[in-house]
Amino acid sequence: MLTIKRQTSTTVLYTVSTQAPLINWTARAKHYGLLATRLLAGIFVLALLLNEYCHAFRCPQNLPELFSAFPTSPTHNNLAAWFTHTLPWYCRALLATATTWLVFTKSHLEESLLVIRGLGVQTSTSSPSYLWTSTTRFIPTSSIQDVFIHEAFRGFEVRYYLSIVVEDEEDVVVVFPSILPRREVLEQVWRGARGCLYEPKG
Repeated sequence: MLTIKRQTSTTVLYTVSTQAPLINWTARAKHYGLLATRLLAGIFVLALLLNEYCHAFRCPQNLPELFSAFPTSPTHNNLAAWFTHTLPWYCRALLATATTWLVFTKSHLEESLLVIRGLGVQTSTSSPSYLWTSTTRFIPTSSIQDVFIHEAFRGFEVRYYLSIVVEDEEDVVVVFPSILPRREVLEQVWRGARGCLYEPKG
């Protein structure tokens, strides 16, 4: 999905995302259902860590009742307490680590190209986790030699990619390197980026 934001006549932001647009109830239900699942999983990890702390340091028994909303078992206060008293410590550690990794792992990828006339372009790729920042690079206009669409073989299929030729660099800078959107999207970005990057003649 391509999103175009024009802040001014000389600044345009192109964003490509693997997230499906929230245009119908099915997509919205899937999106918010995933958010709710992440929230519950995060609360579960907190409850599990709290029970581990209370089990190790013998804190007051009423402290884990903060998480009593979890499904109860016949012998323990909540689901986290049941895991604490049933599974070995290394299984609990693996469970907490895996759940934390799933909670903070993004379900979609975003890559963007910011074009500013007279200054240059900035490429950005979002990180796969909410714990890390995105990867960005700024290329000044004086270092840009050309912007073009190239084709290459990826496996048994032909893929197109948008490239920036940078002065004194052997390799080109690939825009949207992880997503590699369709040719129609790349052509739209290529025309808009060149039109915004360079002053119109005449």
